[in-house]
Amino acid sequence: MSLRFDEETMSTASHQPVTSPLPAPSTPGPTAQGEQVKAVADTLVLEYGMHPADITRIPEGTATDNYAVVDQAGRKHFAKVYRTWEHLDLERASVDLSEYCAGGGVATARATRTREQELIATRGPLPLSLWSYVPHTATAEGGLRGARWGAVGTAMGRFHRRLAAHPAAAPTLKPGAAVCDVAASRGSYEGLILAFQSKPRLGEFEAWSLQATRERHALFGGVERILAALPSLTVQILHGDLSGPNVLLKDDDAAAFVDFRPPAPGYLAWEIARLGCDPSSVLANGVEGWLTGYTDLILAYRDANPKASANDLVSSLRVGCAAVLCSTFPFSAPVKRPHIVDAALESYGRARHEADLMLLDQLPVFEEALRSALR
Repeated sequence: MSLRFDEETMSTASHQPVTSPLPAPSTPGPTAQGEQVKAVADTLVLEYGMHPADITRIPEGTATDNYAVVDQAGRKHFAKVYRTWEHLDLERASVDLSEYCAGGGVATARATRTREQELIATRGPLPLSLWSYVPHTATAEGGLRGARWGAVGTAMGRFHRRLAAHPAAAPTLKPGAAVCDVAASRGSYEGLILAFQSKPRLGEFEAWSLQATRERHALFGGVERILAALPSLTVQILHGDLSGPNVLLKDDDAAAFVDFRPPAPGYLAWEIARLGCDPSSVLANGVEGWLTGYTDLILAYRDANPKASANDLVSSLRVGCAAVLCSTFPFSAPVKRPHIVDAALESYGRARHEADLMLLDQLPVFEEALRSALR
């Protein structure tokens, strides 16, 4: 459940693989940034007939370079520049999925089509997509609280109800135990432990990551028991990356879901848990407050998506607990992606580990409380 960083591909059938290589986030120098801004402007003129009055780079973005654009009429837009010309078919499928949801009344940012009615501009200097600007919003990255729990549950229920009708795949039942490949995850942890041990010297976060990795590796017996107790669960088309940064909030309402992945089936329970069990929400609310909020989210979700089974809703906690314990992120970052390690990631890693262990320890209590609320 990543906050501001893309999750590494998890060993779970529900997590969508990254659709294109993730280059190291870069902060271009003035010359390079100026050249890209000019290329964005030229693309907007050529592909959209838009003469921008202002283009400002937005620092966030791991796989794309993002810009706030103001046109000559003062209207705001959002431009997403793709860093490679490869895999644009997958990027186009992601945009198309967002548009499909919007067509069903789901709150999303809307893509602006080019003069040729394309979702992604490919005839200009840069491949990019242009989006409507959703004003006066903040992401759910800082965690859910208060009335936001119910509002997000309602929005997510409507969202998943729309995705259940997507023509790419009809909802089906699959064994819940398949949500994680425990053997592969155990091997990943063992490889990570060896990688840390082979380093001549460990920094503070590396040493902590090694300790956390060992702790989690010792828990795989419990993870196997958690998975064995799961019933068959719903697999359907999902957003694919439904985490805090990709949910826009306006006050206490859910304003938009953004940054879709290409349509692919995954476990419904995992996508609910990934957002609802976000460590920032768990730790910011305290255990009791978080459980109350998560229950509010699930009840609102059920009202908005009444076809969702009780098994999916109650099992979301168990699925979320197992899936995050199987993931090596962010402990693997110092080994595999050291360029993304900073104070924010270190803080997130510690918070996530604490929240994961708490969820594992209290899982039977939390499940019974949720089951009682759903009766």
